Amino acid sequence: CGNTVRRGLRRVKVHGTLQGPYNQGDGGNGAAMRVGPLGGYFAEDAIEVVVEQARLSSEVTHAHADGIAGGVAVAVACALAWRDHNSDSPLGQAWIVETLRHVPEGGTREGIEAALALPPEAGFSEAARVLGNGSRVSSRDTVPYCLWVAARAESFEEGMWTTVAALGDRDTTCAIVGSILALKFGRQAIPAAWLDAREPLPIEL
Repeated sequence: CGNTVRRGLRRVKVHGTLQGPYNQGDGGNGAAMRVGPLGGYFAEDAIEVVVEQARLSSEVTHAHADGIAGGVAVAVACALAWRDHNSDSPLGQAWIVETLRHVPEGGTREGIEAALALPPEAGFSEAARVLGNGSRVSSRDTVPYCLWVAARAESFEEGMWTTVAALGDRDTTCAIVGSILALKFGRQAIPAAWLDAREPLPIEL
């Protein structure tokens, strides 16, 4: 899908793209899906550091500007969620606004702006209809809904069920929302039964 590999100071094209011209790469949602831990790792650094590290992480596999924008958006969202972890209130619209300040122009940014424009009474089905649910496997079809869910969630569990309810690319949307809400609410907010049922991980938590 238009992947690019860094070798020293050179960039080598691995193969072509299914979503755009050969030299634009992939505007998909993979960079946004995996970048959450990076946003958490750099959360206490300047936000410009988060943006740059997200860009570097994203461009390894996503040369398309919108794929990179998705990675930047989610990394910044995660960093800002961590900075709000002492608050009992949901992340809210102001958190989306602050995230948006750092998202490059393009379809992902436009989708996040659309998320901000949804009325307060909108439910998940309306949000998914307007913003997408990842079914197109693109950043612009995935990231806006994830930020909308995370901004409103009052708990980790509620946020995850709302994410799943929209169907679509659920492993990706849940990875994004899960990263944000884990940083916001902490590991203790994850239901114990979910942790017990997960696949064994060769790491200490």
